Amino acid sequence: MSSRPSICSDDVIAEGLRLGATVVGTARVEPVDAKTSARYDAWIAAGCHGEMGYLARNMELRNDPRGLLPSAKTVIVAAFNYYPKHLQPAENPQFAYYAYGRDYHEVVRERLNALADFIKERYGGDTRVCVDTAPLHERYWAQKAGIGFEGVNSQLIIPGRGSYFFLGEVLTSVDFTPSAPCDCDCGRCGACMRACPAGAIKGDGTIDASRCLSYLTIEYRGDLPDDTPAGNRIYGCDACQLVCPHNRHAQPTDIADFAPSERFLTLDEERIAALTPESFNAIFRHSAVKRTKLSGLLRNLRLLRSRKPLP
Repeated sequence: MSSRPSICSDDVIAEGLRLGATVVGTARVEPVDAKTSARYDAWIAAGCHGEMGYLARNMELRNDPRGLLPSAKTVIVAAFNYYPKHLQPAENPQFAYYAYGRDYHEVVRERLNALADFIKERYGGDTRVCVDTAPLHERYWAQKAGIGFEGVNSQLIIPGRGSYFFLGEVLTSVDFTPSAPCDCDCGRCGACMRACPAGAIKGDGTIDASRCLSYLTIEYRGDLPDDTPAGNRIYGCDACQLVCPHNRHAQPTDIADFAPSERFLTLDEERIAALTPESFNAIFRHSAVKRTKLSGLLRNLRLLRSRKPLP
């Protein structure tokens, strides 16, 4: 236990909001609880992570953020809205909303780096910024920091705002006062389970990623089975979020970096089929879509076309 009182977190939360976050909260750094670590271990043991081997590594780091920053006392969690104002035409192959604009790794990291600089200048100490790539139970810490709760579809849901948010964290050695945790839950809705085209939502707050369309169309590198229920989805899947009652009042983002370009919005089947490595890089160089590479995007397009009825 520290003999010194915690520092009020109001200023650092206000700065996070000024930098574009919708909600910011703080939590005291400690090992995750036994229930969370056991559930994750069981998820890995069941093979629900598919071929994403990196999710089965660094368990000690994942269960205690002090492995990422030994001096850490506080984790600051920030949620950034990405819900788009302008949508693709419904007849075009559909990309998940999160991939509409500039890669969130770049955008969120830039803003949280600025928040980390603010902390160091005002309070000193050590910091480390994490944006999805560090082994961290992000949604667990978001709940601890009062941001929201983990839904049945495993998405972080912010009460009154929904789930179209990116999460990022700043670990700091400064002992900020923690926010009150969020104690909400989904109740017995079940809309996401019924809407999932692949039946990947297990109902216990976890996803069988090996069946999830987001995994299959983005992370998976093999040939897609002919019966993959992709519909008109070419990159990712928003089915569970589209039916979630918490997203009924989702508001478009004010972050310009997350807005889609006109070139992106006009990508129909013919334009995607005609992409070359050069044109793919020109459109997606700063996009999360580069994760699947041109070969993956064309593989997904072939599946979409193979499922269409002949004229």
